[in-house]
Amino acid sequence: MSSPTGPAPGSPRFDAVAPGLPVRTPRTRQSGRHRKPEPLAAPEGAPALVLAVPGAPTPASRSLAEEVSSIARSELPGLDARIGYVDGGDDAFPSLQAVLTQAAAEQKARAVAAGQPDPGPGAVVVPLLAGPDSALLRRIRQAIMNSGSGAELTDVLGPHPLLAEALHVRLSEVGLARADRARLFTVATAADGIILATVGGEEAVQAAGITGMLLSARLAVPVLAAGLDEEGAIARTAEQLRTSGSQQLALAPYLIGPELADGLLGAAAAEAGCASAEALGAYGAVGRLVLSNYAAKMGITLPGQGLGAAVR
Repeated sequence: MSSPTGPAPGSPRFDAVAPGLPVRTPRTRQSGRHRKPEPLAAPEGAPALVLAVPGAPTPASRSLAEEVSSIARSELPGLDARIGYVDGGDDAFPSLQAVLTQAAAEQKARAVAAGQPDPGPGAVVVPLLAGPDSALLRRIRQAIMNSGSGAELTDVLGPHPLLAEALHVRLSEVGLARADRARLFTVATAADGIILATVGGEEAVQAAGITGMLLSARLAVPVLAAGLDEEGAIARTAEQLRTSGSQQLALAPYLIGPELADGLLGAAAAEAGCASAEALGAYGAVGRLVLSNYAAKMGITLPGQGLGAAVR
């Protein structure tokens, strides 16, 4: 008897098939809610994602920015991701304005070649900032205007639950927090009070405080935000935490890294009399948030978008 998937007896193919072995047939595409999503890729001709990097350009900040851009590209194949430095101005560290001017020229050339009358925005600019810094954002907007690129500017990366996760990881890396709250072990050096340090003025401190509440819920310890660029703010916050009962404090930078002036973090930790975690750096969530901001501006729906959405 032939296999249900094989040819019928007497057909031309029947004698060529080994008796009792099924014939492999192409699988039909699964439909309905169990259907696998199509692989996501950047739309053809989409504007470039330009990462606006603050601070004095250095090889370290370039390496960090390149890693963040690489994370974004890995999440959205075909993405044109570029780096522009707010304080740049040479081949190694091109200024944000120069990068935007070049991106706009290329976008216009593509539109002309395709016969499109409107090339659209030359780029989407994503500030590499965890929180708002009005002075820096003003300079970014000025660079966009001077470039004549018509580029669009996204929000900064936070407040966001993923940044609370990143802060938790950075604290755990230096033994200042449990790596996993689900595991029943303690860390002798774990802090019982966290100072969330930021720069950018009062608006930045308030925004950091929102992520601080999320971090406090993760660690079950009090978290207070303070400005690194406000004289005496870190010491006052440390005293406030100690007065409320915290004995072992930790400093957690609510900063990506390039916007942090050399020596500022160490001086703040000494001022508060506590240990400090590293800046957020190129943690995976940072790259994903950069892409998420770009995608939101472009109307692209990313896999899992909406889960752990931004707290605005």
